[in-house]
Amino acid sequence: MQRQLSLDILVDDEERRRSLCDDVRAGLSSPKKYIPPAWFYDEAGSRLFDEITRLPEYYPTRAERAILTRHASDIAAATRADTLVEIGSGTSDKTRLLLDAMAAAGHLERIILFDISREVLADAAEHLNLLYDVDVHAVVGDFRHHLGNVPAVGRQLWAFLGGTIGNLLPAGRRQLLECCRRQMGRDGRLLLGTDLVKDVGRLLAAYDDASGITAAFDRNVLAVINRELHASFDPELFDHRAVWDADERWIEMRLRARRPHTVVVEDLDLVVSFRAGEEILTEISAKFTPSQVAGELVGAGLAPRAVWYDDDDDFQLTLARPLPLVQGDLGPRPES
Repeated sequence: MQRQLSLDILVDDEERRRSLCDDVRAGLSSPKKYIPPAWFYDEAGSRLFDEITRLPEYYPTRAERAILTRHASDIAAATRADTLVEIGSGTSDKTRLLLDAMAAAGHLERIILFDISREVLADAAEHLNLLYDVDVHAVVGDFRHHLGNVPAVGRQLWAFLGGTIGNLLPAGRRQLLECCRRQMGRDGRLLLGTDLVKDVGRLLAAYDDASGITAAFDRNVLAVINRELHASFDPELFDHRAVWDADERWIEMRLRARRPHTVVVEDLDLVVSFRAGEEILTEISAKFTPSQVAGELVGAGLAPRAVWYDDDDDFQLTLARPLPLVQGDLGPRPES
């Protein structure tokens, strides 16, 4: 008998529009213009990103999949988790390797998917509900704000894959990891995917491919603003750029204005002027060292228990558990 399929909507259309308005107003009014990367993922953006993951230059998806193919059964055995919680689940394609391993071990009882895109999430949840004889609970929310609403049921394995944590600034990464620790319970585990520092040429190629798919993905955020806020962006007036910041150890994706022009965002009563060469920051993608990953986990109250790499040491998966807390203390203490 098919198990239960449920959908919990924490971000409705009204709240989503309010967030978009706030982000666009703040970002385009800033002296250094920016648009948060959450707005990439409309239907067209999601399709373009799926194409990006199959590009020869874009190694992270292949590298992470290789690790999961080799070690999913080890992860299932180490965690004995009966509930998989996937943050930013998207299509949950790679996650099926984990689900298969958990099911083969006889542990899998439920799946909880968390993502901002209602349409993509609903499709993924329905598909997994047909594949696995377990309950599937989908949560439509923003992981920056709504992780506290993830149901606290079962022995949980939280999966935050794809190197997505690198899209957050350090304070945001810590906030997210601390929330994961609180929500998963003392028997829970976190599986974190992080992209590693490597040759700058390979990094830049991964975010500025020769076929121009990443450039189309980057410009698509302007199309989103045009459609939803009645703006007058001409995406062809912007060049896509990928820049390596060696001090911060992250890639920046930027859109650079080709010539001076003005954009009107009607729904915000906002007029935005661009100088030739002026840029909009659309995404950061931080790259890590193994010691940095361990340090950020411990700083958020999580202890690394196992680490796996692909054959080229491009990507890292870390399995972590909550550190015990001293009662009344806000910080973690090492296990005795």
